[in-house]
Amino acid sequence: MRLTYIIIFSLLVSLAAADNILARPDFEFPTKPSSNFKPVIEFPNSSLEVHKINRMALTVTNNGFFGNGYLGNNAFDPETSLPVMGCEYPINSNIEYLWTAGLWLGAVVGRDTLVSTGAEGYYNLIEFWPDAGDAGKMIRRSSQPFSIHYSPEAISEEDILAVYFDTLTNPSYVDIDPIDNRTHQPLNVEVTQRTFAWSYPYAEDFILVDFGIRNMGRFPLKQLYIGFVVDADAYHISKEWGQGSWLDDICGYKEAIPSPMWPQFEDSIRVAWVADNDGDPNDFGEFDFTSTTGTTAIRVIRTPSDSLRYSFNWWVTRYTPSFDWGPRQVTDDKPYRDFGPNFGTPLGDKNKYYMLRTDERDYEQLECAVSHTGQGWLPAPAASAPDYADGHNAIYLFSFGPFDVPPDSTLPVTLAYIGGEDFHHNPTAFEDLFDPFNPFPFMKQLDFSHLGVNSIWADWIYDNPGYDTDGDGDSGLYRLIIDTIGVGKNSDIRIDTTRAWYKGDGIPDFRGAAPPPSPKLNIIPGDGKLTARWNGEVSENFVDVFSGDVDFEGYKVYYGEGNRFSDFVLLSTYDRRDYNRWQFHPDMERWEVSEAPLSYDTLQIIYGAGFDPDLYDERNALEPSSSRNPDGLFTYFTPQFWNQSDLSNPLGIHKVYPGADRDDPSDTTEDGYHRFYEYEYIIDNLPLSRPVYVSVTAFDYGSRTHKLSVLESSLLINATLAYPLASTEEVEERGLGVTVYPNPYRIDGGYARAGYENRDRTKSAERARTVNFANLPSICTIRIYTLSGDLVKEINHDRPDDGPDAQHESWNMLSRNTQAIMTGVYLWSVTSEMGEQIGKLVIIK
Repeated sequence: MRLTYIIIFSLLVSLAAADNILARPDFEFPTKPSSNFKPVIEFPNSSLEVHKINRMALTVTNNGFFGNGYLGNNAFDPETSLPVMGCEYPINSNIEYLWTAGLWLGAVVGRDTLVSTGAEGYYNLIEFWPDAGDAGKMIRRSSQPFSIHYSPEAISEEDILAVYFDTLTNPSYVDIDPIDNRTHQPLNVEVTQRTFAWSYPYAEDFILVDFGIRNMGRFPLKQLYIGFVVDADAYHISKEWGQGSWLDDICGYKEAIPSPMWPQFEDSIRVAWVADNDGDPNDFGEFDFTSTTGTTAIRVIRTPSDSLRYSFNWWVTRYTPSFDWGPRQVTDDKPYRDFGPNFGTPLGDKNKYYMLRTDERDYEQLECAVSHTGQGWLPAPAASAPDYADGHNAIYLFSFGPFDVPPDSTLPVTLAYIGGEDFHHNPTAFEDLFDPFNPFPFMKQLDFSHLGVNSIWADWIYDNPGYDTDGDGDSGLYRLIIDTIGVGKNSDIRIDTTRAWYKGDGIPDFRGAAPPPSPKLNIIPGDGKLTARWNGEVSENFVDVFSGDVDFEGYKVYYGEGNRFSDFVLLSTYDRRDYNRWQFHPDMERWEVSEAPLSYDTLQIIYGAGFDPDLYDERNALEPSSSRNPDGLFTYFTPQFWNQSDLSNPLGIHKVYPGADRDDPSDTTEDGYHRFYEYEYIIDNLPLSRPVYVSVTAFDYGSRTHKLSVLESSLLINATLAYPLASTEEVEERGLGVTVYPNPYRIDGGYARAGYENRDRTKSAERARTVNFANLPSICTIRIYTLSGDLVKEINHDRPDDGPDAQHESWNMLSRNTQAIMTGVYLWSVTSEMGEQIGKLVIIK
């Protein structure tokens, strides 16, 4: 299902009752053009896509903004048809971090100062629009070999491409700016937006955003500044309109952190961040699954110039101007600028451009009740400052420039949208430590470490440190790490030096070391069991981009009752029988380990048939004089992992076709997959009524030469929801009868507590009630009636794919008029090619 311009984008509206409470204004685009407009096909093809391959589910559009703030309840993921969130982090947590974030471009064109905005936040001006029809559609690509979006042109595991322009001026689409009192004046730019996401362990917490900004006009864009305005509401969706929702956020700017890799150094991260003020502890003073303990941030990764001005400005938008405020610095070089009725929100092109180029980094929101007048800051309003300091609906603008862009030239810019966990780690810290007039004890304990590591990795994925991309001999910047080591009998001192690369060569890479791809997974349901079957040919022959080795090591099988990372538990593993070889070198007087693990078969070749590496450990090394020792060095072996390599045990991971020939390419399944690589694992003794997610990951053995740790594919790549019930094929072959449960349904049955319904606690109890229909054929119609024959609900069950949950359907106990049903006896029928089945359902409220 594709969203087009015809869909109304509506803003969320808060329940504001007083002037000093923020309310979001109603806003909608026209549902049809005026009479002098072009035909419908010429509507801008406004649409959205959702990144969901890693831990950050970010909604992106081709209108120059991210998030769902301008989309409201009409926004659905075109792949899943499910409602979208702005930025859900971690994915499947129902924790929201973004209302909207929009691109701002401002420049001097001729004698005029112009700004084009993707999201404006006050009058909701959207001034970037895509082309009509297919020319304006967004494109998905993936480097994942089993993805339906696989493309050899893909940069990442999840590329989303969009192109949009600021040249549309028709007021039916682009409102007249009420401050400038004129129609939109375009810069005449084309923006190519590419967003990239990876599921790798070190890259799963950020999205890279790459812009190409082309000057389509006849005049140069002088003093161009680029900004992102972010209204990043942080809350669990169960608290959207209550305490702990989007009216208690804080924001700030972080220049650097102590290096997580080399503590004696500092790493520049240069991020603008936002978070909930206290992490939303529950009523017991503890963090739980609804607690918003993380943070999200924006970092500038690439610009064509190293000598730029960076600005961070934040403000509290109020639709009562006397309450609208933000920090403002006044110096001899920067006199006071009158924003009109508002003190914080910049309105109109000239004020927006002023804010883009302030060269000002506001103090953190937590500090706004502390006087900063000594540094040239205007005083905050005494009555409101404590309220702003302890959290509010703050908006920030992170901007940089200037650039001069001649006609028909393109400016490349790369940002990262980054998440960080455990920003709040003490559920009582805010209550115990925060004082608006002395916020520093509370600020000191906020933890930027995870955000900082993710920010560094975002930079490294863009431009790999120590890697000479263009072959000119420049591999980037490094720090010289010096270690002193005592060696020899007299404890002589030897100095070891190591190059610690921390910056790339300036040439974009947009890649990183990758684990073997997750295998193609198929779940076969059965009564009380699920069979996970997969083909590992691609996983086991994957060549690592950096080492050049086929470094596949094994598989892991997981299952969980939810689809959060924390929901999954490990069931079984397989890893190849291989060993790390340790040898003592007398000249260095130390043990050195092999660069890569050696397989058991390789050791048989080196040390002779029947050699058992398990006999030689650190306390019982192979003697140099041993006839089996060709190297003449003390040698011992340690397993790389568990050496769980038996593939014949039917209770573990096992081969489906043990006799298949690896070297016979014609030995394939009916689907064309090589039978040698077919595996399965059986999960049995499962309750019939509870669905579970099953995932199979692949992992490698890392690379000591390239200092790469062991990498494992994301368990969400092929996580599959399945019911341990007879498959639709079995239902139809055996003529199994439909089962309805729970029946009777009791309001005091404790189904939510037991995890049968409303597992995420995101709905009210009445809207989360669930009755389940099992043993369904793949295509059928379910109808529920009152005893008098009135139709209550009709459900079309259409699952010709025969997937692992195709034999099941659920009913939310709401009528076709979306009303909660009453206590009583109901009739149900299931109609299909198998005939009609009828039964009774009892509801006790």
